[in-house]
Amino acid sequence: MSSSKSSKEQELWDNWVNNQDSEAANELVQLYDYLVSFHVQRISAHLPKSVSKEDVRSLGLLGLYDALRKFDISRDLKFDTYASFRIKGSIIDGLRKEDWLPRSVRDKSKKIEQAAEQLEQHYQRPAFSEEVAHQLGMNRSEVEEVMKDSLFANILSMEDKPKDSNNENKEGIGYSIPDIESISPSENIVQKENYEELAEQIKQLNEKEQLVVSLFYTEEVTLTEIGEIMGLTTSRISQIHAKALFKLRHSLMDIVI
Repeated sequence: MSSSKSSKEQELWDNWVNNQDSEAANELVQLYDYLVSFHVQRISAHLPKSVSKEDVRSLGLLGLYDALRKFDISRDLKFDTYASFRIKGSIIDGLRKEDWLPRSVRDKSKKIEQAAEQLEQHYQRPAFSEEVAHQLGMNRSEVEEVMKDSLFANILSMEDKPKDSNNENKEGIGYSIPDIESISPSENIVQKENYEELAEQIKQLNEKEQLVVSLFYTEEVTLTEIGEIMGLTTSRISQIHAKALFKLRHSLMDIVI
């Protein structure tokens, strides 16, 4: 582990691990703060504007400090990898505990779902966001944003696994998952089929939408960076991203339900 670190960084780790030096811990937090910023940027892109980015950042910092306290330097594992897992887990768990999706958004999401189903039955094809917006008297971008927020809420709910009567075996992002919960062969087949179907649906997106989805979810490039790559504003990239998610709504909902 020490071979990949600067002498200053190794000194900070030694002071923290051996002496529980608070100053060393603070400096290590500052050193790895970029990990918090990265996950805050990625997760905040999915959240409603009503959710404070500073609140998300606070959750991320709690995860980073938790990683510092629990990291075993004797293990053959990079701290960056371990800390990223803890930071993301802390943010997701913190968001899950709060009802961060406003009731108004939940109500609009239900109305949009109902309108989309009616339009699909009428036209015998997936409904476009413009059509749903027109039927409900809403703005197209508002429809897409609501569905994006609702989708992320469903993903959080999927991760909120139940506990036993003694509140043991806590599971979900940020916690260890027992081997007995490993996916079964039949579930693995279904999951593979879902991913294949999703891949097929992504191919139906236009070129810009495919590129944004690929860069954001596969290459883990931020929306701002994607804008620089494509020569578009971050706001425009966000619109393309939201529209792509709306088009993929059925495929993604099948996977997370």
